[in-house]
Amino acid sequence: MVAAASVVVAAGTVSGVISATGEGPDVPEARPVSSASPRPVPLPAVPSASPSATSATVSASPSVRPKRSSASPSESPQAKRTTVSARLYRHPASRVLDWVRAHPGDPRRPVIESRIADQPAAVWFADWSPDTVTARVRAVTSGGAAEGRVPVLVPYAIPGRDCGGHSEGGAPDLDAYDDWIDRFAAGLGSGEVVVILEPDSVAQADCLSAGQRAARFASLARAGRVFKEADPRARVYYDAGHSGWHTPAEQADLLRRAGAASSTSSDGVFSNVSNFHGTADEIAYDRAVLDALGGTGLGAVIDTSRNGNGAPADGAWCVPAGRTLGRAPTLTTGEPRIDAYLWVKLPGESDGCKGAPGTFSPSYAYDLAR
Repeated sequence: MVAAASVVVAAGTVSGVISATGEGPDVPEARPVSSASPRPVPLPAVPSASPSATSATVSASPSVRPKRSSASPSESPQAKRTTVSARLYRHPASRVLDWVRAHPGDPRRPVIESRIADQPAAVWFADWSPDTVTARVRAVTSGGAAEGRVPVLVPYAIPGRDCGGHSEGGAPDLDAYDDWIDRFAAGLGSGEVVVILEPDSVAQADCLSAGQRAARFASLARAGRVFKEADPRARVYYDAGHSGWHTPAEQADLLRRAGAASSTSSDGVFSNVSNFHGTADEIAYDRAVLDALGGTGLGAVIDTSRNGNGAPADGAWCVPAGRTLGRAPTLTTGEPRIDAYLWVKLPGESDGCKGAPGTFSPSYAYDLAR
């Protein structure tokens, strides 16, 4: 995912969490952030950090085109929606868990383990590998079902993703992508699952021609239908960008064309993936998007993995200083129309300017956690 406008910051090939690919480096998306609304989240004292690990620098050139929404949406008096489940699944494989297991004596380990590694997070499927995707999806969904927990999956293989930026890649064309989606759906099983469908695919579609955009949106609408037909208990959410990007009306128009207003393909929208905007800002923005989108019974989920202090005022997007972990992942938010707070982006993964995109940095993770 590239940098979309005022937005993005590394989502990546496996960014959010656990790479389900099992092969090759993760290449997260990079997208700049605009304004900040600090919302400190107090954390207990932590031990002093050991020297931070060094890593190679990778330059990123995100495209910039954000529009800070000026809307002041009022809260809808809608009753609280039923949550999917009280518990989220933590997949037993991730870069942070690899680091924790390999560094038992590091003084940062207890903080990183308890505040990041022990939290449930999304599992990204960022490579176009039709021969193995069904088995890899099934491994995650069956693991969640065995524990009675809900996995969060991120299909991230749309052609032209990230507008050819830091996280470029994906399927070679939409026919191949549709086939990959069919195979992905075959691994969903019949249990509860949350699907974060293609971060940046809607909000960042302005790099496409009108015809290309329409074709992409048709494939996204189809993907939602295929997932829900394969597993009626699957909940599918579409890309709403974040509160520092398009206005709610603009974003809702794009989402409607991508099938997000239809109950046959969608359960609502997601926002703030790999970004830093404060939860209160995202709640207001998502409700405004939902109001403009229409549809029946739609909700929103928010990535709170790194937004504890809100977005930097200077618009920094790549591993900006002073950020903290946001609210813990949960499917019970207590907020009308907000279905979940999720950790889609894995805290501690690089955005591309300090280490290769998606690389786990214990020093960065420790700074976020403390």
